[in-house]
Amino acid sequence: MKNLVFLAVLLFAFGSCKDSGSQSENGQDQSAETPQEFVSFGAQIDAENAIDAAAMMAVYADLKAGDTVAAKFQAPVNSVCKMKGCWMRLAVGEQEAFVKFKDYGFFVPKYLADVEVVVSGKAYVSKTSVDDLKHFAQDAGKPQEEIDAITEPELSLDFMADGVLVPASAITEEIEASPSETEGTLESEGTSESEGTSDSGATE
Repeated sequence: MKNLVFLAVLLFAFGSCKDSGSQSENGQDQSAETPQEFVSFGAQIDAENAIDAAAMMAVYADLKAGDTVAAKFQAPVNSVCKMKGCWMRLAVGEQEAFVKFKDYGFFVPKYLADVEVVVSGKAYVSKTSVDDLKHFAQDAGKPQEEIDAITEPELSLDFMADGVLVPASAITEEIEASPSETEGTLESEGTSESEGTSDSGATE
């Protein structure tokens, strides 16, 4: 009799542990399935099939001056124009991609930092003059001694974005009006993508 009671208790305990584990796994699955929310700037795009920063660096490595390639990638923000939010620099490997926005049709929040964004558009390389480098350094709020130290042009990894996705969790201040819109649009990963178009800064 004692053996039967012990067996019943053991089976009950095993069943409870199994149910608890199943609930935990179901909770994790539901969390994993929740799409990340983004605020969209510019053309409506989604995050599907965006390559990572390392893969984007490999794309740039194959480009030469005059080449242009359509791309969509996700990378960390290193800096943003402090004047208007009219450009940003994204980390790609040990280098940076200099991202501008098509026709200055939209800007991004100036305070973005320590966050990964998705950009879609055209990648190309170009030589940036000393004057332009100093201008961009001023926009980024660099100290004067750093600006004065710029004396040589640089080969720039450029990107003309027609659409940008910023994680909704990174939007901490009111979005300022841009030339063509008053605020970003809240999107999730299911948003349909618009194809990138050519810009005067990038040749086809």
